[in-house]
Amino acid sequence: MPPYKEQGVVLRSIKLGEADKIVTVMTQGSGKVRAVAKGIRKTTSRFGARLEPFTHVSLMLYRGRGQLDTITQAEIITPHSAISEDLALFAAGETMLEAVDKVAEEHEKNVRLVLLLLGGMRALEAKPRDPGAVAESFMLKLLSLSGYHPSLTACAVCGAKDPQLFSAAMGGAVCPSCAEGGVAHVSAGALGYLQELAVVDLNDAGDVIEADQRIRKESRGLLYGFAEYYLERRMKSLPMLARTAP
Repeated sequence: MPPYKEQGVVLRSIKLGEADKIVTVMTQGSGKVRAVAKGIRKTTSRFGARLEPFTHVSLMLYRGRGQLDTITQAEIITPHSAISEDLALFAAGETMLEAVDKVAEEHEKNVRLVLLLLGGMRALEAKPRDPGAVAESFMLKLLSLSGYHPSLTACAVCGAKDPQLFSAAMGGAVCPSCAEGGVAHVSAGALGYLQELAVVDLNDAGDVIEADQRIRKESRGLLYGFAEYYLERRMKSLPMLARTAP
């Protein structure tokens, strides 16, 4: 088959054989693509460091007969190198990449998800005061884009205002009248903070929204639990994100 050209963000890579890697890229036109970069681990590789996670790249690929395509050319559009040089930025960036990898379907076009990811990378590249808040705002936007936005301002079941409980299984905040098993008490401060993160621009999330440590910890636990419930899998990056957050 003829080669095709794509742009996208590298999500991850794993070793294959002695010299190759399987690279996962979230592309603009072809969705999530898994492709082999042959010889990339050799010191003489023409790819160099062009296929590292966080990098926005332009690629030339061949369709594979199986599940894997083959990368023949790679050029860096934006390296986003600052993200890899700071632990807090790295933890936030890893959370974004992992979340996108979880929700994206292979070869299923999702332009809005790519644009959200690029926005997240740019926001982290600007070195915000609180990278964790950027990642959490990103997670809320990704959940909303995927159809799983948590109810934060009213009961997820009846719409009553001032909900006092939270249940991932029931869709977020719930009132006592609608609550079933597995609910937890939630403060108005935590719900308000999450709502701010949900609506704020990613470029502002790490600098303009403030909350005390207690609210941050509570809201973080609610969001992480909600995200893992709807993604139906554990996220390896979340413990590191929690450790680097204020």
